[in-house]
Amino acid sequence: MLVRKISAIAALSVALVTTAVAPVDAGPVAGMTRSLRTAPQTSFIKTSRNTLAPFAFIRFCRDNQSDCQAGDGPSLVEVGQAQRRELALINASVNRAIKPTYDAADDDEWAADVTSGDCEDYALTKRRQLVARGWPSRSLRIAVGKTPQGEGHAVLVVKTSQGDLVLDNRTNSVRPYNQTDLRWEKIQSQDNPRLWLEI
Repeated sequence: MLVRKISAIAALSVALVTTAVAPVDAGPVAGMTRSLRTAPQTSFIKTSRNTLAPFAFIRFCRDNQSDCQAGDGPSLVEVGQAQRRELALINASVNRAIKPTYDAADDDEWAADVTSGDCEDYALTKRRQLVARGWPSRSLRIAVGKTPQGEGHAVLVVKTSQGDLVLDNRTNSVRPYNQTDLRWEKIQSQDNPRLWLEI
């Protein structure tokens, strides 16, 4: 019994000594703290081949050519707290401003700056407002997927240094694309909004 106690004390002493001794090349405590922080995970939508754009989107572009021009500027935006706040503000304010109504499947119409509309109208309005605030249009893409109920759904995806972030009319939270409940199907090209790619 005494031998077991002595062995346990010896093992504990060795553990304390080895954790207290820092390696020779260790930096200051602040440096250690910084290195122990986990870097934020960034996730980006992976696309493959070209696909057909939604037909109602083609009609939207015919009537709103400035919304469908190839843009300038970076395709990825560096974001910090201020930019995240701005995305959340636009997402929530547009979600409040538009009354949800649904087009018939055979009469789908895409529009921006409306007082009532469905998911793509929210997404187009958010895109237009962010462009007006100076966000590069190349970083702002409409994407289409399916909800868990199997309904088609459109959202705005913003390509940022923190990954692809989703502005969705079903929630005021701005989330990474891989933390939504959507089954992704297609997205606009960042180089030409008239072109769509499979996800």
